[in-house]
Amino acid sequence: MAGGSFGVLRDREFLALSGTAFARAQAYSTIAIALALYADMLGTTSTVEGLFATAFALAQFVIVLPLGRKIDTGNAKRFLLAGLVLNVAVFVGFWMVDSVVDIVLIRVVQGLGASLLWITGSTVVGEISPDGERGQWLGTYNQVGAFSSLAGDLVGAYLLSAYDFGVTYAVLAGVTTVATVLVYAWLRDNPGGRADPEEATGRETLEQLLSRTPIRALVTFRFGMSFGKMCVILFLPIYAKTVLDVPTLYIGGILAGGKLTKALTQGYVGGLTDRVGSKHLFVFAGALCFALGTLLIPFAGIAHRFISSVSLAGYTFAPGVIVLFAAYGICGVADSIRLPASMALFVEEGEQFDAVAASMSLRSVAWKVGQVSGPFLVGVIWDLTDVFTAFAVASGTIVVASLAFIGMYTVGDPVPADLVSNDDEEVVDLAPGGEEPSCADDD
Repeated sequence: MAGGSFGVLRDREFLALSGTAFARAQAYSTIAIALALYADMLGTTSTVEGLFATAFALAQFVIVLPLGRKIDTGNAKRFLLAGLVLNVAVFVGFWMVDSVVDIVLIRVVQGLGASLLWITGSTVVGEISPDGERGQWLGTYNQVGAFSSLAGDLVGAYLLSAYDFGVTYAVLAGVTTVATVLVYAWLRDNPGGRADPEEATGRETLEQLLSRTPIRALVTFRFGMSFGKMCVILFLPIYAKTVLDVPTLYIGGILAGGKLTKALTQGYVGGLTDRVGSKHLFVFAGALCFALGTLLIPFAGIAHRFISSVSLAGYTFAPGVIVLFAAYGICGVADSIRLPASMALFVEEGEQFDAVAASMSLRSVAWKVGQVSGPFLVGVIWDLTDVFTAFAVASGTIVVASLAFIGMYTVGDPVPADLVSNDDEEVVDLAPGGEEPSCADDD
């Protein structure tokens, strides 16, 4: 299916949308490393470091639902352009920060810009993808973001270690400007906005979506998954820098390892979910795999007791670096298994009510609840106990959410009667999540 991913990239509109994913993901991963440097420079506590993620997520939590309605009924292209311009302003802001308060405030603005790009971009990809290829399009879209995030880890870490913050943010601004030009030139005007303003993403639509057992299961899962995953994203580089004193370039390599496994396999897995079906099982398996990777992270601090340093290509990698690389690599594989299936299930549920963006907004809201609370609470736990307890709580939350998800999701719901049309007026049950049985001839 690798060729399928490259085939999708030949579509100019998809390429423009991929440019927004590239700019967003590269900025996010580079700033994640920069936050570790800020934490080291300012001598922050784990609780304060948790606020770096909470501020980002809180801004997104506030905007996602009204943004979903606007995307369903308005011109999504304008929201993409606004998000790109806002991200450039964020880079200027980070270049000027000199205190914890400044960082928290800029993270709020960054959260707004990231929401504009993420919700709008993924919704438009789902809307314009050809029938029978949604998993491939969404998987490849995420694959581009993963490659970009990998570039942010490697290039961003190099720029931050070899130059200053100003040069790093100038490069990010240049990439974002290119993405802006591509969207303006190649993406059709009003690529979404097909729903009736009186019906789309209002209270009744959200209630209809939440009446579906699969949606409730997915929302529950997203809360627990985000609680754990966002702790990994925030605290792994901070732990590596402030506790283990890992060089900045090595931190970029650790993060890049996980992104590489995700980038290489996600497009293939997206196509696999289209063929195999049972997407909920992909979500479940991927989540348990991520929980394992999360649990391994704190063992980097005692790795020297069990393994030796490794020399490769003139570089010496300490035992802690090796463990962190392996742990985050497992997390990358886990995301490859989970993400395309999760996104496709939310899109399919939203289609039943002509409100794909509303469904994706619910997906994002569920994530934000865990993202707001997870890093802060785990930061407090870390300050009160130790790093092992902190990451064990993050991992355990993912496991509990996964078990709740699989228990709820397998109950399933029948397809709404008004979506069924056959001569016998017989209601046909869908597979869990509203997924119609696949037809091999249509693959």
